[in-house]
Amino acid sequence: MPEVKTQLPSGEGRWTRIVTARPRLSLLLALVVTALAVIAGGGVADRMGSGGWEDPDARSTYATRVLEREFPASQPNLLLLLDTGTAGVDDPAVAAEAARLTARLAAEQGVVPVGSYWQDPSPALRSEDGRQGLIAARVQGDEKAATAVLDRIAPGLRGTHGPVEVSIGGPVAVQAEVTATIQEDLVRAELIALPVTLVLLVLVFGSAIAALLPLGVGIVAILGTNAVLRGLTEFTDVSVFAMNLTTALGLGLAIDYALFIVRRFREELAAGKDPAAAVGTTLRTAGRTVLFSALTVAVALSAMLLFPMYFLRSFAYAGIAVVLIAAAAALVLLPAALLLLGERVNSLDLRRLWRRGPSAARPAPEETGRGWARSTALVMRRAPLFAVATTVGLLLLGLPFLGVRFGTVDDRQLPAGAEPHVVQQHIRDGFPGSPGSELVVLAEGPATPAELGAYRAHLEDLPGVLRAEGPVGSGQYAYFTVLGEGEAVGRQAQDLVGEVRSVTAPFDTAVTGQAAVLVDAQDAIAERLPWALALIVAATLLLVFLLTGSVLIPLQAVLLNALSLTAMFGAVVWVFQEGNLSGLLSFTATGDIETTLPVLMFCIAFGLSMDYGVFLISRIKEEYERTGDHEGAVRTGLARTGGLITAAAVILAVVMVAIGTSRVTNTKMLGLGIALAVLMDAMVVRSLLVPAVMKLTGRATWWAPGPLRRLHERFGLSEGDPAPGPGHRPGPETAGPEAGTPGVPPAGSRPERQPAGTR
Repeated sequence: MPEVKTQLPSGEGRWTRIVTARPRLSLLLALVVTALAVIAGGGVADRMGSGGWEDPDARSTYATRVLEREFPASQPNLLLLLDTGTAGVDDPAVAAEAARLTARLAAEQGVVPVGSYWQDPSPALRSEDGRQGLIAARVQGDEKAATAVLDRIAPGLRGTHGPVEVSIGGPVAVQAEVTATIQEDLVRAELIALPVTLVLLVLVFGSAIAALLPLGVGIVAILGTNAVLRGLTEFTDVSVFAMNLTTALGLGLAIDYALFIVRRFREELAAGKDPAAAVGTTLRTAGRTVLFSALTVAVALSAMLLFPMYFLRSFAYAGIAVVLIAAAAALVLLPAALLLLGERVNSLDLRRLWRRGPSAARPAPEETGRGWARSTALVMRRAPLFAVATTVGLLLLGLPFLGVRFGTVDDRQLPAGAEPHVVQQHIRDGFPGSPGSELVVLAEGPATPAELGAYRAHLEDLPGVLRAEGPVGSGQYAYFTVLGEGEAVGRQAQDLVGEVRSVTAPFDTAVTGQAAVLVDAQDAIAERLPWALALIVAATLLLVFLLTGSVLIPLQAVLLNALSLTAMFGAVVWVFQEGNLSGLLSFTATGDIETTLPVLMFCIAFGLSMDYGVFLISRIKEEYERTGDHEGAVRTGLARTGGLITAAAVILAVVMVAIGTSRVTNTKMLGLGIALAVLMDAMVVRSLLVPAVMKLTGRATWWAPGPLRRLHERFGLSEGDPAPGPGHRPGPETAGPEAGTPGVPPAGSRPERQPAGTR
């Protein structure tokens, strides 16, 4: 193969000297920076929001803002459910207590009273059995301000007041409960993930010292990302859900990167190198792969910045930060620690406790991958069978996703026993109508009463409309309420949004409501999704080409990565939309999937799949450059990395499952779905499909046309600088896998073996 001129960073020797010149100083500075990150990131969750699913530039969002400003009573976000027991809502004592509570609520700063059953005996505010009634109000301000008001007034409102029992619900209560629940769940997830991860790392490395290093890198990544997010909250909205990704990727990816760095360092020590030389080779090989992997994951996550919803953008902020910090810690701090530890990295081998006799010695690296080499050889002998069976199986697992239905987030994200969920469930089950199903139409501009009346008549004539009320207001602004048939965000409600928007009027109109917000969110995602996919695919093709110099491998990477996600998407619909296993997993199925979740899960899972793909392909390429034997390189690459990739995937899956123990349904879906995707990618795609496909494509796997080959020679990345064997003859050869493919040795050639440690 032609020698690669471009290196990352500017030169391997220089980078090694920079990283290892002052190892103690590097670790001390890292300790100081980490301590500052702890201080800077303190209380970050309290500054985050729990919304961000709507398009801020949509007409529905504009209408909501104007209505909140001009007609607060049209947008109640706080509900007090008064349960009267057997007394009934019309009992005089109940009415008197309800009046006192209404007056007390109206006196609170930041609260605008909307009404109650006892002020306006509307059937919508009285339960059908007559035992419960509602008081509605509007808590003003953004999410953070409204939550602060709720925290202040809720203790005095909740509980027993004379003949009534008061419970608190409404959107502002749901948001506050979601934020509090996520914070509690995140602490529990970390308490689960950290000790289990440490045990798994000990099983992988044996040495307690080696096992602690990846865990330390993960903790640095989490703390550093929290500080970054805390800074971002000063300038933009950040979703509290992003905290879960910080923990998951902070531990998962940092441990992945550290696993490969430490494993390669130990291999080089076992080959007889001194610690300094071992660190140099490790940075040149595994270190470059880590850097390359971090870039691919960051690119996949950055695609979420193209969407306007701050829920998705928050995951991009958190993901990019944690990936880059994890890579920096693995490439700067870890080599410094390894240089100081030297052979002591193998100290405290806890596996000796259950091994006896001569076998207690740590196995050589070439002995640990024999099982993987045998399984890979079996797969390659039956490559067509494994390729077809695996592909068909993955496609079948993804079939349920064809029936996906999209919806919005509501109180049912919370546990069944959470107070806001209980209140809303009482309203759904016991009050007339379908709460939240109405559309609100903002009329803006001068209009006569006749024009407003005619517009209302047009709304009432629309198919699927039960009734239209209004106008409320006069002058520049007024609004109408349209109650439609069917569920609040069902297909019928979404169609009605289009019908209402199509009605012409002599004034400007804007439609809002749950269905309108959902329609606008879907439109925003549909408009930007092709661009996001194009960015991910183009960046993946470019980066993998720069790594391999091949045309075929980047295409394989994109297709196989996408195929590895089918099981995740199928399971999401089968479990969370259809409600299968809802009892076992303790969640309430709503019959739909939140619109942004598939986009989020795709970006994260695709990036993680590329992470493992880069580690595997880079090692296969290294072996191929060293030996020129395509099939042997595949076997050796999997033998050297298969167990490590599987271990890394299991560790990341453990972290994601810990996240998936959350009581918030979307977080549970994210954690368990990504865990499934990671395991399927490592144990099925990388272990079965990749070697089968590479066997079928043969030496054509490494082919590239002349112009692209020259581009790679100038700008490509490499694991190292392998000494070319006799089959590696750079020059203008005939293209094709059998006729002197550039960089591919002729069939039957046997390159000379290089001395140990030569690259």
